[in-house]
Amino acid sequence: MSDKQKNELPSKYNPESVEKNRYQFWLDGKYFEATGDPEKEPFTIVIPPPNVTGKLHLGHAWDTAMQDTVSRMKRMQGYDVLWLPGMDHAGIATQAKVEAKLREQGESRYDLGREKFIEKVWDWKEEYASVIRQQWEKLGLGLDYSRERFTMDEGLSEAVREVFVSLYNKGLIYRGEYIINWDPKTKTALSDIEVIHKEIQGHFYHLRYPIKDSDLSIEIATTRPETMLGDTAIAVHPKDERYKHLVGKKVVLPIVGREIEIVADDYVDREFGSGAVKITPAHDPNDFEIGNRHNLERVLVMNEDGSMNENAGKYKGLDRFDCRKQIVNDLKELGVLFKIEDHTHTVGHSERSDAVVEPYLSTQWFVNMQPLGNASVEMQKGDNKVNFVPERFENTYLNWMDNIRDWCISRQLWWGHRIPAWYHKETNELYVGKEAPADIENWEQDEDVLDTWFSSALWPFSTMGWPDKDSEDFKRYFPTDVLVTGYDIIFFWVARMIFQSIEFTEERPFKDVLMHGLIRDADGRKMSKSLGNGVDPMEVIDKYGADSLRYFLLTGSSPGQDLRFYWEKVESTWNFANKIWNASRFCLMNMEEFTYDDIDLTGEKSVADKWILTRLNETIDHVSKNTAKYDFGEAGRHLYNFIWDDFCDWYIEMAKLPLYGEDAVKKKTTQSILAYVLDNTMRMLHPFMPFITEEIWQQLPHKGESITIASWPEVRKDFHDEKAMDEMEKLVSIIKSVRNIRAEVNTPMSKQIKLLIQAEDITISELEANRSYLERFCNTSELVIASDIEVPEKAMSAVVTGIELFLPLEGLIDIEKERQRLENELEKWNKEVSRVQKKLSNEGFVKKAPESVVNEEKEKEQDYLEKHAKVKARLMELDN
Repeated sequence: MSDKQKNELPSKYNPESVEKNRYQFWLDGKYFEATGDPEKEPFTIVIPPPNVTGKLHLGHAWDTAMQDTVSRMKRMQGYDVLWLPGMDHAGIATQAKVEAKLREQGESRYDLGREKFIEKVWDWKEEYASVIRQQWEKLGLGLDYSRERFTMDEGLSEAVREVFVSLYNKGLIYRGEYIINWDPKTKTALSDIEVIHKEIQGHFYHLRYPIKDSDLSIEIATTRPETMLGDTAIAVHPKDERYKHLVGKKVVLPIVGREIEIVADDYVDREFGSGAVKITPAHDPNDFEIGNRHNLERVLVMNEDGSMNENAGKYKGLDRFDCRKQIVNDLKELGVLFKIEDHTHTVGHSERSDAVVEPYLSTQWFVNMQPLGNASVEMQKGDNKVNFVPERFENTYLNWMDNIRDWCISRQLWWGHRIPAWYHKETNELYVGKEAPADIENWEQDEDVLDTWFSSALWPFSTMGWPDKDSEDFKRYFPTDVLVTGYDIIFFWVARMIFQSIEFTEERPFKDVLMHGLIRDADGRKMSKSLGNGVDPMEVIDKYGADSLRYFLLTGSSPGQDLRFYWEKVESTWNFANKIWNASRFCLMNMEEFTYDDIDLTGEKSVADKWILTRLNETIDHVSKNTAKYDFGEAGRHLYNFIWDDFCDWYIEMAKLPLYGEDAVKKKTTQSILAYVLDNTMRMLHPFMPFITEEIWQQLPHKGESITIASWPEVRKDFHDEKAMDEMEKLVSIIKSVRNIRAEVNTPMSKQIKLLIQAEDITISELEANRSYLERFCNTSELVIASDIEVPEKAMSAVVTGIELFLPLEGLIDIEKERQRLENELEKWNKEVSRVQKKLSNEGFVKKAPESVVNEEKEKEQDYLEKHAKVKARLMELDN
């Protein structure tokens, strides 16, 4: 602001008006754009790209508020900050949304064809990308839009092709037949971590398979009887004496009539069930491995949509679950099924469609994870490792890496990065390359697309211009400094970014990864559509403002912990914003035409002046250190205590004495300190509450365009005064003790009182120097400070660090009226104690009433007895 502008804020804090148009002011000033200034050290964050499937939820608001806080603080500390925005194409999720929209219109993607359908998805993407940017604006996120990326833009698509081809040429990507997780609803493969395991009530079906050319049978049990149609063996343990004589013999598969062999395999658990298991290599991952060891046939009995195929014989065309019912009835009739028992077991469900996942034999593309995982684990042993915050999540990450399985990366979708592989139309020769074959008319490209996480795994470096390693952004801003994300996607995303970054850049993708928890409702439940307990962050902003929401989210939990959402707590942060607003308004009103050049901190300072400057120093130190280690809750606690307690409740009140006094020099010093402290406080608070702090800062005397590029506050050692801290502590303790005594005897602050203070000589001089504060805040008619006080016969007293306080009852209260009031109160508590004790002595009540009701009465009894004792003690004091 110019120094001639009047310092004024509206009388009431209105978040809507404060936040309106402020974001555009920041964008117009290009304050969020990374400059590339070689004089500044770079600091980089890439946003976890939200899916273009819909609007941002509360978890996004929390996640991005943390990133914004760090990036704003670093910018103010002089770094060249790049906070890079972008969005994810989210293959399965986005395609499902668009297909659902088409169904409402009576169409399907097959009606449109691949190209037209993809056009529809791009339209969807543009619509929701615009919505997300509007939400980023409402949250006040300091993003560098000049570098915004999308996981399917041309640059990132080039990076995806480069990585795929490179891994393929190294033998780390292969195509093979394997048991994968299959979603029959979306008809696509899923990686292990896209499967949600839920406990469901099912059954164990006990069957007897007849052994060929004998009257014998072998007993097995299964939870999925429909898969028996694809059985190709029975397995027993090689050391199981019960079955040694049967190994190598044939079993006749009921209903189908196919002969299958009994094989011996160490995988079988002799102690579980009968010790014999059916082997279905095309429909179970463990059976697949056993089948490989014994060269068993793989018989697939289902279609991609979960219906039974031609290998299912008479059950062809039935849905898998309908087939289960029918086959159970048929097996009963044949006498093969002899027992059904209830069985609670864990069943995989698709994260996206909630369909029961089918282990399914399919030809897919895979990444060989062992070498990549080993390199990632090895990096964590050195100085260049990724630092997990909190540290405990490093073990979670390493345990997963140690047990990692190959990654199925192909998806049977149309929306996504098409796999850069082509098959020759005549020879079926496979070609993998970054570009299509020259004679493209003779080739057909693989229909599948890549798993969304394949492109997301490249996000920290593909967004910087890689694979062009000479890209200026890649050279300057990679590796990034911190990734902020939820602990629930360590495996989905964090691990994959790390191993891809090591493989292709030989660098960690980020120095730190800050893991936060989940946002839950007030009862601790995860927010979900099914429970209907979600909270739209935009609704919270409309009601209380972005600053209130941000401050609540940032300070509501410690690193790595879940956060419970309470409307009441958001309201309390709104009250905090009001407190800041009103205090700032008071300061500005009392600065009159005060300018930046008028600020003079060299004059003689009061104990309150020295104290607030020292407390400011301490707060700057605490906030800087705690924010640097991502403990926003602790940083927020120090800020809150300093602003609410120290600055508003104490310093501003004490500042009124010189501000309203006749001494012009003292008044100017106080104005200077108010301006200096408020300025530095707004700077500290800015990363947490950007809108209100910019609004207030623009009204303060300063020389700068925006608080976003103002320098971060620094601790000034010349403003540190331990003696003033000690003196102020004594003053505050005395004032609080006097107020407590007033409250105890119901004497209002408006009534003047006599106050006697007994202290040592050294303390007396301190207290005398600050007599004006004691007289003002204790509201004394007479104040005596001496080393030898004649203690009144009847007085209230308190002890404060070597200081004794006496408030004579005469003049403080009307003793007779107080005695009568206390006697009435004593009678009241006598009655309450008698009533509750009578209730508790009633055996009928104690036996019949719920335990919680009885306990409540016992708590009342304790409370009434304590109050009774206090009143009795006060009466005795009056009578002595």
